[in-house]
Amino acid sequence: MQKIESLKGARVALLGLGISQIDFVIGAENSNEWDEVWGINSACGVFNCSRVFMMDPPSRFLDSDDAGKQTQVMRRVLPDLSVPVYTCELDDRVPSAELYPIEAVCNYTKSAYFNNTVAYAIAFAYYHEVGTLELYGIDFSYKGDMHFAEAGRACVEFWCSKVMEGGMMIGVSPRSSLLDASVPLKERLYGYHRLADPIVAVPHNNQWVIEPNSKIRDVLKKENIAVIEEETPPEPYKG
Repeated sequence: MQKIESLKGARVALLGLGISQIDFVIGAENSNEWDEVWGINSACGVFNCSRVFMMDPPSRFLDSDDAGKQTQVMRRVLPDLSVPVYTCELDDRVPSAELYPIEAVCNYTKSAYFNNTVAYAIAFAYYHEVGTLELYGIDFSYKGDMHFAEAGRACVEFWCSKVMEGGMMIGVSPRSSLLDASVPLKERLYGYHRLADPIVAVPHNNQWVIEPNSKIRDVLKKENIAVIEEETPPEPYKG
C-alpha cells in the first residue's frame, strides 16, 4: 500500500465507542475541526467518518450476532459506506472494504502487537505520518470483561508511547482513563502526588513543563500554554 500523502502532518480524530466520545461531539459543537475523522466499528453508524477500522471479518457482523448490539447498525451501514473500511478479509457485501496493510505497517513500525482494532488505527496513523491523533471514546472500561479491557488498554498505551516517541502528537479525551487522562493533574506523578504541594507535568512543544501545583497555572498563563480540560457545551451568545 502506498502512503496516503494527504495524511502526512494531518490532524485526525479517532472515535471509539466509549462514553468519552462526547468530548468529540461537544468539541465539534464548539467549532473544533479535524482534517479527517476515523471511526472504530459502529461509530460509522453515527458519525461522518473519513475512514473506518473494522478489523474483524465482515462476516462477524453480517452472518452472526457475535458483535452484540453493534450487529444491526453494522448490517445497515456497511453495504452503503463509500469511505474505506479497513479489515482483514474482503467481502462483496461491503463494497468499500480494503485490506488493512498489515505487512507494510508491521515492517514500518517494527511491531506486530495488535490485540484490538484501536491499536491498528494508531499504527496506521503512524505509518502515514499523521501529525496529531486525538482519541475519543477510547476508554477500555468494559464492566463484563476486565481482562479484555486491561489487555486492550495496555496495547493501545504501548502504541501511544511508540508514536509519541516517533514525533506524533497524541491527544486523549480528559474523560478517558487512557494514559491517566481522567486523573487530576496533581495526582499523575506517583510519589510527588503525596507532597504538600504536588509536582505536576504539562507537555509543551515536545518538552515538559515541571512545576509545583501551586505555581503551574501562573507558569502556563505566562507561557500561553493551554491545559486540556473537559469540553463544555456551547452557551447562548449575546442572549
